[in-house]
Amino acid sequence: MRLTQYAHGGGCACKIPPGELEKVVSGLVPWTSPDLLVGLETGDDAAVVRIDGDRAIVATTDFFTAVVDDAYDFGRIAAANALSDIYAMGATPLIALNLVGWPRDVLPMELLAEVLRGGMDVAREARVHLAGGQSIDDPEPKYGMAITGIADPSRLLRNDAAKAGLPVSLTKPLGIGVLNNRHKSTGEVFAQAIASMVRLNAEASRAALAAGITAATDVTGFGLLGHGFKMARASGVTLVIDHTKVPYLDGAREALRDGYVSGGTRRNLDWVRPDLGADGVDEDELLLLADAQTSGGLLVVGEIPGAPVVGETVAAGEHGIVVR
Repeated sequence: MRLTQYAHGGGCACKIPPGELEKVVSGLVPWTSPDLLVGLETGDDAAVVRIDGDRAIVATTDFFTAVVDDAYDFGRIAAANALSDIYAMGATPLIALNLVGWPRDVLPMELLAEVLRGGMDVAREARVHLAGGQSIDDPEPKYGMAITGIADPSRLLRNDAAKAGLPVSLTKPLGIGVLNNRHKSTGEVFAQAIASMVRLNAEASRAALAAGITAATDVTGFGLLGHGFKMARASGVTLVIDHTKVPYLDGAREALRDGYVSGGTRRNLDWVRPDLGADGVDEDELLLLADAQTSGGLLVVGEIPGAPVVGETVAAGEHGIVVR
């Protein structure tokens, strides 16, 4: 059974568009205290609360509709994607809870068992305790995790801590969105996309901390342009991307050429366009940079081993993000 045929969207491309989401949360004023180090204000990857002088709790949740047809791979990808928020903050994940929506009268429970097995195997790889969760009867199959981690509050990776004059690195190639959209439409399987999505960002996170880096975010449903713009805006800098340096998965450009661009990707580009400087860069290139990723890499303000430098930060200018 093809799980993607039971989903209106796919993976992080099914997220509510960033502009709409910001309007929804703009009027919320939650209770807070000086111990809340990272909350709603900057739209960071996870919440951070100090529990004592050198320890902070980092909490996140992430779930989505089926991004691939294989149930086991769906579980692995969703778990790796949820863990990515913890790594993007420079934290170590400790415990995870499953979040499940399943059409129990439509899809066999044996497939759900495979989804959960995939999530469990990734949690084991990450050395994270998987301790239950919540499930509901849902018209669409959905899976993800709520994860709690721990960090040193003086050594966080944040999206509001970027300084001008630094290189910007990307730890995974782009192209997940167009390849997954092609998979959903045709049934073709792209092993390179699955391998990228299930690869944890743990090593990249540790390398960033070891290098003294303070600013990072993971590249998921809002694309490199969307997440990069959010980091630039929160930090008060301009992010300059050299599109000739950005790596892509094999087959990504062909999938774009053949029209496998999700609605989420187009909404990402529309959202950043008013703050985007991209003279001379064609629309196809911008669509790839806005491609809605699932379990993408880290966008790091600094250099880490093995990650290509794809741009730089400069003093805030006319545009929040520039593609050259």
